[in-house]
Amino acid sequence: MATGCPMMKMKQQTDHPCFGGDHSKAGRIHLPVAPGCNIKCGFCERRFDCANESRPGVTSKVLNPDQAVGRVGLVKRHMEAKGGAQLKVVGIAGPGDPLANPKTFETFAKVKDAFPEMALCLSTNGLLLTEYLDRLVNLDVHSLTVTINALTPETGAKVYEWVNFHGERLDGELGAAVLLKRQLDGVRYAAAAGMLVKINHVYIPGINDHETLDLAVKVRQLGATMMNIIPVIPLGMFKGVEPPSEATMEMVRNQAELILSQAKHCKQCRADAAGVVGEDLDLTALSA
Repeated sequence: MATGCPMMKMKQQTDHPCFGGDHSKAGRIHLPVAPGCNIKCGFCERRFDCANESRPGVTSKVLNPDQAVGRVGLVKRHMEAKGGAQLKVVGIAGPGDPLANPKTFETFAKVKDAFPEMALCLSTNGLLLTEYLDRLVNLDVHSLTVTINALTPETGAKVYEWVNFHGERLDGELGAAVLLKRQLDGVRYAAAAGMLVKINHVYIPGINDHETLDLAVKVRQLGATMMNIIPVIPLGMFKGVEPPSEATMEMVRNQAELILSQAKHCKQCRADAAGVVGEDLDLTALSA
């Protein structure tokens, strides 16, 4: 567990479009360098070499760190040439869990060296967050998203098929309990270390919807500054689940906003998304 991170002032100001930054001025890029994952969410289907879907876990290909740095430069030059929004944020969000992939840290270090002006961002399930928090702090990772889909082991056992913790497969409530404790500890320590922390929460009707508002209360107490409640995409174990309506999502987000600031513009981006949120660049055409 990371214990050496000093208490410091929370980073409240950010250009990050997913943390309240101006979409018209700030672009972002996700670098798909992290294919491996250490948990199995029931709604997750990771797909590679896929250009026809726009959702988390999907990428056209996995990049190595040098290719990732090259892509940052390509997108940065393209956006500068077009004018308007400029590339401000470099993130790693998969297609697996970044902290389960050593190339995540190599990529951040290379990006920081080549483009020191970029804000670095990470999205994780939180299982290994306390273990790697010091490394993220040393790399000056600015913003952090932790996806938490349950507040009790009982509900977590319905959301997660398994948790692989240091090579040991944990099923059911045991796996969910280990994951939940480490997620909450990670949020607390990351916030104390000065990171801007956002919580993603996949809203699954009839499965975890009864815990959503209590989760908002809990993560606010731990230091998170924003929450992003997103509707389940019916895949995997939940392919038969009817996703919540827009009216339901609006109601839930409005209720949660009384507790914690809400990100209401999420497009559930791909692991290789680049450009302005909602107007992603065609990287195939860009690199041609």
